[in-house]
Amino acid sequence: MEQGKQGVMVAKVMPQHLQNPIEQLQGRFKELETRFRVWLSKQSLAVEAAVVTTTSAAQGAAIGAFMGTLTADSPATFPTPPPNTSLNPQAMASLKQAQALSGGPLIQARNFAVMTGVNAGISCVLKRLRGKEDVQSSMAAAFGSGAMFSLVSGMGGPNQAANAVTSGLFFALVQGGLFQIGQKFSQPPAEDIHYVKTRSMLQNLGLQSYEKNFKRGLLTDNTLPLLTDSALRDVKIPPGPRLLILDHIERDSDLKEKRGSRR
Repeated sequence: MEQGKQGVMVAKVMPQHLQNPIEQLQGRFKELETRFRVWLSKQSLAVEAAVVTTTSAAQGAAIGAFMGTLTADSPATFPTPPPNTSLNPQAMASLKQAQALSGGPLIQARNFAVMTGVNAGISCVLKRLRGKEDVQSSMAAAFGSGAMFSLVSGMGGPNQAANAVTSGLFFALVQGGLFQIGQKFSQPPAEDIHYVKTRSMLQNLGLQSYEKNFKRGLLTDNTLPLLTDSALRDVKIPPGPRLLILDHIERDSDLKEKRGSRR
């Protein structure tokens, strides 16, 4: 801040090179991301699917490699049995599953790359073809990623086809449930049809915070033409906002007409 000639404090604009470097990096990253998305949306389906699959697989590989470093010593816990050792199919399947889930960085990077890459690729193709992203597309993508994960990791018994279908179904059911839960919590609350005009009036006047007062007093859209100072005072709206609301009603031709017809 600087002292102006007339004693007024004047704010100095901070030069760009003195701004927060983290904010600058975030702004540049968002700009690059936006440009990349715009470019990708203009490409063919094959190019878009290939790019999305590759980038998602790379991200999954990085996550898997990191998680693999946390379980790098786990393979020693599940050693491979000697060739002459006879194990029943169920025990051998359990051992393979444990080894697949507890592999080192390279194994986990491969597994996660397959899961995320296949899931993102199928989702991209279905969204482009169907024009929307719903629970069916999400479950189809999860089925594909689960089946491929089963084939690559070697989980389950000797029947790889059956294991792939089983894993795919399990992934699809889990993903479908998570999608439905996410949709339920992400949807905005249904608009109260009894307060549409009231909400619009309060927003225009900058008095949105008093919508709860209207609802407490059951002052719906139908009561707007009947509002009086005492009615607004009863729902604990201060004098200033009361004057603005009553003036708005007097100036609104529709509300004024309804007010006159009911008197």
